[in-house]
Amino acid sequence: MEQNIKPFVIAVAGPTASGKTALGAAIAREYGGEVISADSMQIYKGMDIASAKPTEEEMLGIPHHLIGFLDRGTAFSAADYVKLANEKIHEVLGRGHLPVIVGGTGLYIDSLLNNVKFSEGGSDENYRRELYGFAEKYGNEALHSRLKDIDEEAAETIHPNNLVRVVRALEVCHITGRKFSQLKAESRLEESPYDSLIIGLDYADRQVLYSRINRRVDEMVKKGLVYEARELWKESGMKTAANAIGFKELIPYFENQMTLEDCIDKIKQETRRYAKRQLTWFRKNKRIKWIILDEFDKKTEIFEKSKKCIANYRNV
Repeated sequence: MEQNIKPFVIAVAGPTASGKTALGAAIAREYGGEVISADSMQIYKGMDIASAKPTEEEMLGIPHHLIGFLDRGTAFSAADYVKLANEKIHEVLGRGHLPVIVGGTGLYIDSLLNNVKFSEGGSDENYRRELYGFAEKYGNEALHSRLKDIDEEAAETIHPNNLVRVVRALEVCHITGRKFSQLKAESRLEESPYDSLIIGLDYADRQVLYSRINRRVDEMVKKGLVYEARELWKESGMKTAANAIGFKELIPYFENQMTLEDCIDKIKQETRRYAKRQLTWFRKNKRIKWIILDEFDKKTEIFEKSKKCIANYRNV
């Protein structure tokens, strides 16, 4: 069949704390695959706890790529991700293995599997510095409002705290004289080189997911999240990668402005909000085959369901 002429790729997507890491590694082990991360924070070095990087045990002996390779403070765009992920996919295929994309950064997954060709529009270093200076003086929300005035559609898909993407969108608008969202839409015109199945994980009962998030934050604190964040705060004052949820919420504690308990509660709140935004993004993708996790009691049952999804897709 025509769809099988293209290299087959599986993606496991969903909100934070939904079990993507475990399922992705299990699928890779079952089908002779390697995992390629699609997480915008796991790419950075030294953020192991806050970004929930998989442990050696969780990796199940499966090679994992695009994790912990970039220095903190280094800007990294979706275009950068697509370039590196394509390289890794071809390396994995060259070894005769199955590429398994795992992560919660919807922009990365969509851009990669939809073969988005980014119209970068060049760069303007002076304008970029001006934008960062504006954000430092007036705040991320104020800069995000500037993007909303110029390109409301782009603003809806970029969180105010994702400063790198807000700045890039404004920079592209400034250089090209066109909306960033329009350029993105035009970049989707080429057919994807991959035959891809996307498995999505979600809970029908949102409170179950939120409870899992709360427990995971507590576990992160036990593992040393506060120490990890404090060291980064002392080193860089929380720039770029350190804007990750789990780091910036602890700054008031380090500055003796809030109690640790209140800051941890804030981390849980922001993580729940982030999960909601992730699901909003993924639900726009009609190709995703959803597994509703409430329907299963054990991880083995979830894995068996994913195997059925894969078998049904390959037999279409």
